[in-house]
Amino acid sequence: MTPLHTKGSRQQRGGATAELAAGRTPDGRLIVRLSGPWRIDSTLPDVVPVTRELDAAPPVSGIAFDAEGVTEWDSALLVALVDIHKAAAARKIPVDAGGLPAGVADLMAIAAAVPEKKDTGRGKASEGWLARVGADALAFRQSAVDMLAFIGEASEVLVKLLTGRASFRRADFVTLLRDCGADALPIVSLISLLVGLILAFVGAIQLKMFGAQIYVANLVGIAMVRVLGAVMTGIIMAGRTGASFAAQLGTMQVNEELDALETLGISPMEFLVLPRMAALFVMMPLLCLYADLMGIVGGLVVGVGMLDISLAEYLNQTRSAIGLTNLWIGLFHSAVFGVLVALSGCLRGIQCGRSASAVGEATTSAVVTGIVSIVVATAIITVLCKIVGI
Repeated sequence: MTPLHTKGSRQQRGGATAELAAGRTPDGRLIVRLSGPWRIDSTLPDVVPVTRELDAAPPVSGIAFDAEGVTEWDSALLVALVDIHKAAAARKIPVDAGGLPAGVADLMAIAAAVPEKKDTGRGKASEGWLARVGADALAFRQSAVDMLAFIGEASEVLVKLLTGRASFRRADFVTLLRDCGADALPIVSLISLLVGLILAFVGAIQLKMFGAQIYVANLVGIAMVRVLGAVMTGIIMAGRTGASFAAQLGTMQVNEELDALETLGISPMEFLVLPRMAALFVMMPLLCLYADLMGIVGGLVVGVGMLDISLAEYLNQTRSAIGLTNLWIGLFHSAVFGVLVALSGCLRGIQCGRSASAVGEATTSAVVTGIVSIVVATAIITVLCKIVGI
């Protein structure tokens, strides 16, 4: 087969020459001849001769390849061939890959089967605001439905736990107790102590104006025991343990471990969610008690160190101010927060997509959901206590 005319380019590489030539046959087909070593570690011929022939008159009826002269190749050859395919597809010219080296045609088919991703952000920005509002509303509705379904499943496995029919490993539960309890003591100690210090310092500035410094003990004690101890502990656990739960379950979702459990007939809700929820429910009241103590110690430091209140006087005032009602309200807060944080972390972890970036998004969403749930629950419990009169 003798081409009517041939145009090409070449690149010298270590004594060998990589060549690309394009020539037409009498029936109007374009033959692309490749020869020499096509390697990625050197500059190679471009595909300009091919595109130039595709645009020349008369029109090309098809493209074929002659690669008998190719001595070695790697992905550099694939890149050049993809460029040629794109140019031919843009001009609706058929391409025959029969003359390519063994394996190259299969790789080209795979490359053509996976289209290049477009910039989705630009398309979203071009949508109207009404369309975005509608899409967000539908997404919110679906999220609410998924959350209610998850809470229903969690309630079902909780009933199984109370009736002794739940199946999970006790060793996992003990490990989770340690992770949610003892391992969280350092950060809970630091935050609660500082909150008590700040609360006492702010209150002392105002109370000194009336000579009522002793009531700093009342302020710190009631605030920490009734609400702040539980709220601060809940927020800490949402950022620490809730995020950990989401990352763990999200990674299992990416690795298809949750699918494997379901295939084996093991419920992920019983095996994974239930022990985490139970561990936080058990440990949160204990952490809340510890946070209350550290907050009172922080207030004591300010009262004794700055307000010249004796240690015994401060402790007696605190003991007289704190009642069992305030203590039980704080413990109830903490138990509710423990369940909410566990549910938020596990929900976002199970809803995680199957990519590494999805794990990060699930972790962030778990923290946000947990903190918002804590704030909403605090408001609801406060209103209910007001209605009841406690």
